[in-house]
Amino acid sequence: MSTRHRLPFVRTRWWWVRHAPVRGDGGRIYGGADIACDCGDAHVFAGLAPVLPGGAVWVASHLGRTRQTAEALWQARDFSRDGAAPVLTALPALAEQNLGDWQGQDRARFFAERQPAAASHWFAPADERPPGGESFAELCDRVGGAIRDLTAEHRGGDIVAVAHGGTIRAAIALALGLPPQGGLAFAIENCSLTRLDHYDSPEGAGWRVGMVNGQPWLGAGPEGGGPPA
Repeated sequence: MSTRHRLPFVRTRWWWVRHAPVRGDGGRIYGGADIACDCGDAHVFAGLAPVLPGGAVWVASHLGRTRQTAEALWQARDFSRDGAAPVLTALPALAEQNLGDWQGQDRARFFAERQPAAASHWFAPADERPPGGESFAELCDRVGGAIRDLTAEHRGGDIVAVAHGGTIRAAIALALGLPPQGGLAFAIENCSLTRLDHYDSPEGAGWRVGMVNGQPWLGAGPEGGGPPA
């Protein structure tokens, strides 16, 4: 009995990094607003930067906190030793959810005044659109389009994407074939690493989830040293 020849898959590796923590928000919802982050936790970047690949394409949202985070990673490791120095491409399609009129509101008061939804894990269920903003489902649509375009453009390569919690949840939902609400179930901490690999061949394509919410700096001390031997 003959077997049909199977062509190898081409793997495109996505390395998703959430931006560093925002500590100057005054307890207010910021969503898609352009607010700075705090990149002062040197041991976090010392633990994360060596895990990322050299020679990768670097992309981010157009919001400044993603560029700040990328630059802190470059300072923690000389990526130019692995090839050309990184160039960061800013893409508005990778931005956090635009929470419209909710942005700027006191976060604690906002949650106190809303009927909680057990399965939302977010400011609202995936299909609820904030006044003047967009729903998480709409975010998933725009992020999904950007992922498909970048995967095709950089097929077979590495893509480091410095983005936001909502953006990364949307990417996970796409990889797992989940509805948008399913993506909201994932915890994505600041500076965490999520690995999603896209495989394709003439016979089909699909995703493999390698890591979600990885924190390679855990166990390192504040000076960047590892745990005792």
